[in-house]
Amino acid sequence: MVDTGLLSDVLKKTLSQGGDYADVFVERRFSTAVSLEDDKIEKVLAGMDAGIGVRLVVGSMTAFAFSNDFSRGTLMGIADTLRTAARELLRGNAAEPVLNLKVLRPTISSIIRLHPDTVSLSEKVALVKRGNGVARGFDASVRQVHVVYRDAVQSVKIVTSDGVVAEDERVYTTAMVHVVAGENGTIQTGYEPVGGLVGYEIFESVPIETVAQKAADRAVRMLHARRAPGGRMPVVISSEAGGTMIHEAIGHGLEADLAQQGLSIYSGKRGQQVAAPVISVVDDATIPNKRGSFAFDDEGAPSRRTVLVENGVLKSFMYDRYTAMVDKTVSTGNGRRESYEHKPIPRMTNTFIVPGGADPETIVRSVPRGLFVKKMGGGQVNTITGDFVFEVQEGYLLENGQVGELVRGATLIGNGPEVLQSIDMVGSDLGFSIGTCGKDAQGVPVSDAMPTLRIPEIVVGGEVSS
Repeated sequence: MVDTGLLSDVLKKTLSQGGDYADVFVERRFSTAVSLEDDKIEKVLAGMDAGIGVRLVVGSMTAFAFSNDFSRGTLMGIADTLRTAARELLRGNAAEPVLNLKVLRPTISSIIRLHPDTVSLSEKVALVKRGNGVARGFDASVRQVHVVYRDAVQSVKIVTSDGVVAEDERVYTTAMVHVVAGENGTIQTGYEPVGGLVGYEIFESVPIETVAQKAADRAVRMLHARRAPGGRMPVVISSEAGGTMIHEAIGHGLEADLAQQGLSIYSGKRGQQVAAPVISVVDDATIPNKRGSFAFDDEGAPSRRTVLVENGVLKSFMYDRYTAMVDKTVSTGNGRRESYEHKPIPRMTNTFIVPGGADPETIVRSVPRGLFVKKMGGGQVNTITGDFVFEVQEGYLLENGQVGELVRGATLIGNGPEVLQSIDMVGSDLGFSIGTCGKDAQGVPVSDAMPTLRIPEIVVGGEVSS
């Protein structure tokens, strides 16, 4: 990592013509990716990328520059460019900036027991081959299998004009298996990922063979599933489904930049009832080994647990430093960026509905007829209106309070605030899913979760038989 003294000099020069805030973000990332498709290793990538991003905030304006050249001349040149931008904006004399730097110590940690850098590339290739073999051999109807392994070791150092020096190392290990099954002209898919802020030891608790079997089993069983009936009906979403709905239906709408720009259905609604009293929503980057966790965010703010909705009442948005300055509050530790080439923006970390007091089996038994969602697929949401459409990857009919026949082709169609207001039972369990969240052309690792819950009525889109 770059010497703190040099980074301090960069900040001083950046602010020498004035400004409200400045920071530098230094990153070094080692990564490996292995991709197998059509029974062949299609791609093996391994390498290192490193660079530095420097940001200056002047009023409502942000100037940002980056480089992968760490020489003093280049970094001071970047600072000079940003200083010139400040001079043009302020057109006045500025006092010499004084930095009182303090190194922050992390208050949480995720134990990495088997660092992926200590595992040979041949073992990683063997892993994807084992996953492919299990999926291919699961059933004769399996047509295609795609297995991907990825790891990344990201070391970051952040120095800010308000005196923060923070360093963090984030170790990510993930794998996914995608299976296509076909029979009598019908094609179905199954997808299963595994991963987190964790080392290679994740495959001891969740073997790649198990991941492959789940994906293949889902694809094959869907070939023989009946088409889902459509219409308005009760829906029970299992904790196994993951938190895709909460991530999309409310999560993005509570990111402060969208709320401040009027691009969220929740804009201006702090203190108002936005969900049923049984619903509380939390964003928490402190949970060990979850994919969205870290010791410090990408602006040097310590990770924290933020209550967004409490008993249905909107309590907080997710802030980075800039949006916190706009609302005259403090960052919630949600300033995140994809890499040193990107400026930070408010992003989710690990976002979930807090478990309630209902027994999950009791929730299922409470529905005489409806849909049970075991696995969510992808979806789309309009953050301004809250309207959403989500694919159901694995769903079952609920009949007489029992999980019945497997169905395919179902979608959930509704409005986020309306659905959250209608939920009347929340289970005591909690199930996480993982992903890479995209926003403003940046992707960051996240996880999300929900307990089992009951929606008394929602529109279920079903395929029409020809």
